Amino acid sequence: MLLAIDTSAGTSVAVVDRDAGILSELIEADTRRHAEVIGTMIRGALDQAGIAVTDLSGVAIGMGPGPFTGLRVGIAAARAFALGIGRPVVPVVSHDAVAFGATDPILVVTDARRREVYWSAYSGTDPQGLPIRASGPGLTGPDQLATTVSDFATYRRVDAEVVSAASIGLVAELLYLHKRPFASSEALYLRSPDVTMSAGPKRVS
Repeated sequence: MLLAIDTSAGTSVAVVDRDAGILSELIEADTRRHAEVIGTMIRGALDQAGIAVTDLSGVAIGMGPGPFTGLRVGIAAARAFALGIGRPVVPVVSHDAVAFGATDPILVVTDARRREVYWSAYSGTDPQGLPIRASGPGLTGPDQLATTVSDFATYRRVDAEVVSAASIGLVAELLYLHKRPFASSEALYLRSPDVTMSAGPKRVS
């Protein structure tokens, strides 16, 4: 049984079980309230599922792609919660959760702000029910998708305003069941943060 979190777009928190399915899911579409709502949503998802934290076997987290500020809120919350209950963190590519369950070729698109979008192309679903990522994740201008994505016309476009944490958790369960590798523990920002450290101490004249 997993607590699952994604803040790559809006904020979504869920509790899932491989056998029982989705036990609870809460969604906040506002992309500027991640830090404000994440704690309450974690508590609410656990309460709706009617489970104790000791029932959890891990915490699944969407690793993006997503904007820096929002994405790091969910990742930090997942890591802190997992550390507090002594359970592992299970990283999942957020776009894989959007593609979960789609058997036809789809192009997942999410808002990257700054007049750009994140994209990932999927050719379908494998025999274990996991999405097959053909290319991406990538970052481009919305008007450049057709020239950026190979075989663009063959994909059905899916624009996601929120990534379902329940799907994050179900993908994580299937990855574990079929001994597939999880996503990298590094967040998929796909661009540098707005603020960077200077190369050295500031010179004073």
